[in-house]
Amino acid sequence: MQIALACDHGGYELKIIIEEFVGSLGYSVVDLGTNNTESVDFPDYAEKLGREITSGHSERGILICGSGVGACIAANKIKGIYAAVCHDTYSAHQGVQHDNMNVLCLGARVIGPELAKELVQAFLSAQFSSNEERHLRRVNKIYKLENSSK
Repeated sequence: MQIALACDHGGYELKIIIEEFVGSLGYSVVDLGTNNTESVDFPDYAEKLGREITSGHSERGILICGSGVGACIAANKIKGIYAAVCHDTYSAHQGVQHDNMNVLCLGARVIGPELAKELVQAFLSAQFSSNEERHLRRVNKIYKLENSSK
C-alpha cells in the first residue's frame, strides 16, 4: 500500500519520524512536504495529500499540523477524503474499520512521537469492514451527504 504524507511547518519534525516509521513497516511513502519549519499554509498541503489519494496514486494519507484540526478540516473539503484527528489507537483503527477513513490527521503539538507511531500503526493495519450491513449503510449515508452538498 502506498501512503501519502504531508504536513505544515508545525508538523515537519513529526513528519520526518513518521515517514521513517511507515517505511519500516514496509509501506511505500510519498512525501508531499513541507520540507522545513518555515511557516506555510496547511490547506495547501491538505489539498496535495487529498489529490494524491483521490487520483488513486496513494491509498491512504497521514496529514500533520500543530493540532491536527485545521488540516483535518481542509482535507475533508475534498470529495472522497474522509479524514479524522485521532489521538487514541481505538479511533485510529475504528475510523477505518467502521467509517472508511482514509486520512489520519495528527497534532504534532498535542501528541509525542511514540504515540504517533502507535496511531499510525493502528490506522494502517485496519481494514474497512464492508461485510457488516450497518457500516455499509452508514458509510453510504456519508457518501449521499457528500454528493448532495451544493
